[in-house]
Amino acid sequence: MNRNNYDVAAYVWPAYTGDEPRTRMFWPEGIGEWQSVKNAARKFPEHDWPRKPLWGYVNEADPYVMEMQINAAADHGVNVFIYDWYWYDKRPFLEQCLNNGYLKARNNDRVKFYLMWANHDVNHTWDIRLSHLQDTVIWEASVDRPEFERIADRLIAEYFKHPSYYTIDGKPVFMIYDLANLMKGLGGADATKDAFDWFRNRAVEEGLPGLHLQLTLWSEMSFNLSGVDGGKEATTSEVVTLLGFDSLSHYQFVHFADIDRDYEDIMKDVVKEWQRIDQTYDIPYFPHISIGWDNNPRFQEFRPGIVRQNTPDHVQKALQLAKQYADEHPGQQPLITINSWNEWTETSYLQPDDRYGYGYLEAVKITFKKEV
Repeated sequence: MNRNNYDVAAYVWPAYTGDEPRTRMFWPEGIGEWQSVKNAARKFPEHDWPRKPLWGYVNEADPYVMEMQINAAADHGVNVFIYDWYWYDKRPFLEQCLNNGYLKARNNDRVKFYLMWANHDVNHTWDIRLSHLQDTVIWEASVDRPEFERIADRLIAEYFKHPSYYTIDGKPVFMIYDLANLMKGLGGADATKDAFDWFRNRAVEEGLPGLHLQLTLWSEMSFNLSGVDGGKEATTSEVVTLLGFDSLSHYQFVHFADIDRDYEDIMKDVVKEWQRIDQTYDIPYFPHISIGWDNNPRFQEFRPGIVRQNTPDHVQKALQLAKQYADEHPGQQPLITINSWNEWTETSYLQPDDRYGYGYLEAVKITFKKEV
């Protein structure tokens, strides 16, 4: 089977804006994490940094900028943005890119969006002056039940009802990045299941058909079911069943694969992981492709672990494998996730640069764009 249409969803890291005062503690120049991109230095003779964005160090909280980016995405076959979404210290963080950029763009009907709650704790990683201090926690992301309900009500009111919000079977898709952190805050697996049941019912009460809960997969791991140290543990697959998730995808190859090698070798293990997931889980897995990995722009010292030979041609072959996976699973939504639209400081982005031009976007277009 070869489908005519695919949902190609690229993650958006919403930090390329200086519009939020709380970002100045990490990027004092006032242009968000473009500061780290602009100042990135070569760490060894063959290092392919620094790189420059062909569109410039633009403010992605500007609706005119986002109109241009939405058109570029849609014209090349990317028709969904998955916004990394944050909540720290009882309030949202980095929402301006979505609220002021995408949502105010006049053409946001061309590319749908949904949210991935990036509910990881924050350390100094984003601040290159202090990024060597990985053990210092600035904000914790775990929340208790009252805070979870406050967040859920806000998500439903502000985003889930938007006409461009991405749905599966009419239900808004909401992705959870760090399940262990969520369970920790809510008080264990049973409490998390109860919170999810409440969230689904709340969506229905607010006039929605329900809620599609998606989990970000990492490596297979053990979860503490009780929410207290020393409690009973369960595997990822057991927790996914217990909590009633509707689907799965990945965020980055680095979460489950050895990435310090050639891209084509990495892809062999990625395909094996897809096969393992198929055999282990009874809910849909949406295939994921990462463009690359190299987070040296965030650090003063050299950081090992760099994907090699991730040329647009090799990425295009990987996208073809994801397309083939979607074709082989005709009973599920033809959704493919990509890391990412703009993860520049992790060297995993589709946006055009001075190295490959529009090469990565052209790879998506060749693979997925339906000719009209």
